[in-house]
Amino acid sequence: MKKRFLCLLLALTTTVSFCACQGKDEGVDTAATEAATTATETEELSYDEESARIYDASLGEFYAAYQAAETEENVSKRYALMAVAEAKLMETAVMVPLNTIGGRFAISRVAPYTTDHVLWGTDNYRYHQALVCTELIKEADRAEMKEKWGELKGTGTYEEWAKKFLVEKGYTLKDSYTLAYSSDPTTWDCLSSSLAIDSEGAVNTFDGLMEYDIEGILQPALAESYTVSEDGLTYTFKIREGAVWVDSQGREVAGVCADDFVAGMQHMMDAQGGLEYLIEGVIKNASEYISGEVTDFSEVGVKAVDEYTVEYTLESPHSYFLTMLGYSIFAPMSRSYYTSQGGKFGSEYDPSAADYLYGKSTDCIAYCGPYLVTNATEKNTIVFKANESYWNKDNINLKTITWLYDDGSDVTKIYNEVIAGTMEGCSLNSSTIEMAKEDGLFDEFVYTSSTDATSYMAFYNLNRGAFVNFNDQTTAPSTQTEEDAARTKAAMNNVHFRRAISFAVDRGSYNAQSVGEELKYNSIRNSYTPANFVELAEDTTIDINGTATTFKAGTYYGAIMQAQIDADGVAIKVWDPAADDGIGSGDGFDGWHSVENALAEFEIAVEELAAEGVIVDESNPIVFDVPYPSSGEVYTNRANAYKKSVESTLGGKVIVNLVDAGNLDGWYYAGYYTGYGYENNYDMYDLSGWAPDYGDPSTYLTTLLPDYAGYMTRCLGIY
Repeated sequence: MKKRFLCLLLALTTTVSFCACQGKDEGVDTAATEAATTATETEELSYDEESARIYDASLGEFYAAYQAAETEENVSKRYALMAVAEAKLMETAVMVPLNTIGGRFAISRVAPYTTDHVLWGTDNYRYHQALVCTELIKEADRAEMKEKWGELKGTGTYEEWAKKFLVEKGYTLKDSYTLAYSSDPTTWDCLSSSLAIDSEGAVNTFDGLMEYDIEGILQPALAESYTVSEDGLTYTFKIREGAVWVDSQGREVAGVCADDFVAGMQHMMDAQGGLEYLIEGVIKNASEYISGEVTDFSEVGVKAVDEYTVEYTLESPHSYFLTMLGYSIFAPMSRSYYTSQGGKFGSEYDPSAADYLYGKSTDCIAYCGPYLVTNATEKNTIVFKANESYWNKDNINLKTITWLYDDGSDVTKIYNEVIAGTMEGCSLNSSTIEMAKEDGLFDEFVYTSSTDATSYMAFYNLNRGAFVNFNDQTTAPSTQTEEDAARTKAAMNNVHFRRAISFAVDRGSYNAQSVGEELKYNSIRNSYTPANFVELAEDTTIDINGTATTFKAGTYYGAIMQAQIDADGVAIKVWDPAADDGIGSGDGFDGWHSVENALAEFEIAVEELAAEGVIVDESNPIVFDVPYPSSGEVYTNRANAYKKSVESTLGGKVIVNLVDAGNLDGWYYAGYYTGYGYENNYDMYDLSGWAPDYGDPSTYLTTLLPDYAGYMTRCLGIY
């Protein structure tokens, strides 16, 4: 890949820097010396070679199982084999699931299910259909609306019913929506970025070919219709005529046409912002263009047949292709406007050029969606105003959307803003739960929010190369010596050690710091892909450790995961068939925390590490760094809860060193804003997670693929 060579050069520079600045303590024990020697020998490998060695050792079994699943054409069998692959992934404990979004006490003026409702992609950040009231919505009314949504889903009638219901109940609808945000977009060109915040803002400025509506149904947007060839390889979309591109002042700059989707796709592949892997192996010759083997974009399977017809040709049939259209990587881009901002394509693409302005501000993009960005003041305010030239302007409910910055330092700020009417809603934490009770709001207005498909994980760094934040070389410095680092790396590369610390974490106590004691298990997740994400459409038989095993139609993904984990004899619980009133779930319980299992795994780890010359006991503990932002009370409390549960369980033989990153920016730069594994400044990091891009389990699992193909693999310190 084009990025791989650059990464190798940077990694070699990083290795030299680390070796030069880390001193060797006098009087170290023999085990530490041997561990350091082993580390030095390992450093003789190139960064790519070391990444491959670690990946094969830790994730090789997962990758083999994933490859078997990826080639399966039967959709139900594919799901089952994906579940087997994820079981292998969970068993490696290279990361431990923490929680998801939702499952918390909340208050809100926004009616339930009136923003785009889908578990994957970026359409759920589209707010134009939201129904917002001037009053807080009562919990009883909210429950009635949610029940009605279930009845009306797929009929296209819920929005009108909800408007009528709210008015009849005495609520007043308004045309503005104000919400909080904690991180500014790094660019307004979402095609060049993989950061969620960049898509969350930009998605309201354009329309896609098709979009999910508030009932979770894929509907025509800029594409009026589409056809699929009999062999499942060619998708042809007819583009809506009359839609236009405008600048930030609302002045028309071009008409929307089929070529906009070709230009957008080529720019996304040129920019290689981190999500291009999603279409590798899906769109014909996409992989070859991204790697540089193909330089003529006309050979890639995206072309404008005529002014209003765009055609996608796939490498092979992909049952989930249409579900991918709800993600920003399929966004259109006005070719003429892009070039007017200094943009170029192919080998001439150079975002560092002096005249390259595209996406650098809200004045340097073209708009074809429901909103224009009229104000974007860093760490303050972002304002979206209705686009008067939008093709569907008569069917949006909100004229203004305002984002107000919150750095999380005051845990009561957003609640107070909601009470004052400045913001529309918020989740409640342990402090504001008590405030809601004192204000007399709890019993009537507080509800429990739904969980979503976002999975936040605690990632373990298996190949740490940075001991201070890469961006400034000063923030979150580690106190580890070279010998400490070598011992920690040896431990982190032992599967039993990783399982031990994963089992030691009391995730209920950790979660309670942000959601309160009463709801501490509601949002806990036990796998990477949600256990209910997909289910089998037909009876399906697969091999489980040499035994042909049949799973009935309707079996959820998580149940198959659990069957494989149980067969392998690993003490992880990712599925509870009795949860959710007997439907079954992988959320809402702690299926990992167990002192007994932690100690059993730790005993094996200590024995295996001793055989490698690394002695682990009270006098020679493994020390690993966990960064956190002290500016946030909740984050500080969570970090301390994590430290307490790990250290108390493992009897002082493991020390969790909490490294103060200062504020949110420092925390983000420790791992979230990094581009490569060697830049990650942590041994464990609990900020990153993944939300699905399309409706297939591979949307999660591909993020852990090797050789720079997996976006989240870098969180493990490799690639």
